[in-house]
Amino acid sequence: MSWFRKRAWIYVLLLVLFAWWSMGKTEFEWGNFKEFGNAVTFIREQFFPARWDILPNLIDPMLVTLAMAFLGTFIALVVALPLAFAGAKNTASHPVLYYLDRFFLSILRSIPEIVFGLIFVVVLGLGPFPAVIAILLHNIGVLGKLISELIEAADPGPQEAMKSVGSGRRLGNIFSIVPQIWPNVLSHYFYRFEVAIRTSLILGFIGGGGIGQKLFNDFNSFNYSAVTVEVLFIMLLVIIVDLFGAFVRKRVI
Repeated sequence: MSWFRKRAWIYVLLLVLFAWWSMGKTEFEWGNFKEFGNAVTFIREQFFPARWDILPNLIDPMLVTLAMAFLGTFIALVVALPLAFAGAKNTASHPVLYYLDRFFLSILRSIPEIVFGLIFVVVLGLGPFPAVIAILLHNIGVLGKLISELIEAADPGPQEAMKSVGSGRRLGNIFSIVPQIWPNVLSHYFYRFEVAIRTSLILGFIGGGGIGQKLFNDFNSFNYSAVTVEVLFIMLLVIIVDLFGAFVRKRVI
C-alpha cells in the first residue's frame, strides 16, 4: 500500500510539474482573467442587436455546410468499415495486412482536415468539393480506428457459432460482429458528423464554401451583428444533428 502511495505522489508531482511547464510555455497568467470583462463588453456592444434580416441569405450556405459534413462523413464510414475489419486483430486476414492497415489509418488520422483542405484547394480549386475530400480522408482514419476497436472488443461467442455451422470467415464476421457493434458505430458516426460540421466552418476560412466562408468574410469586415446570427444558426444545426442521431440510435438498439 505504501509503495502504491509513493507512486501516486510521483505521478501527482509529475502532473503538477508538467502543468507548471505548460503555463510557462503558453504565457498563462491568472491575472489575464480580469480582461474577460472587456470581452463581455465587446460582445454586448458589437454583436448585438443581431441582424435577423440576413436569415434568408444563410439558408443556402448552411445547406452547403450540412451537405459537406454529411457526404464527407458518410463516404468515410463506407470506406472505414472494411478497413476496420482488416485493422482488427481478431478479424485481420494476415498480421502484415493488420499492421499496414493500422499504419495507413494512423497517417490519415494524424493529418488535420485543414492541411488536407489547403492541399486540395490548391489542386482542385475553391469550393466545397476540396472540403468534402478533406473531411472524408481524416474521418476514414478516425472512424477506422474507432470501429476496429469495437470489433476487437466484440463478443467472440457469435463468431464461434457461425464457424460451427460452416460459415466462411468474412460472412461470419459480418453476421456475428456487425449486429453487436452497429449501435456504437452509429454513435461514432453521428459524433463525427457533428465534428465535421464544425470542421467545415474552418475549411470555409480557406475557401471551402458554406457558412464558414460567409462567417469568415463577415468577421473580417467587422459585420459582427451578422456573425451573431450565423453562430446561432450553426449552434442550431449541431443541436438538430445531435437530436436526430439520438433518435436513430434509439430505433436501432
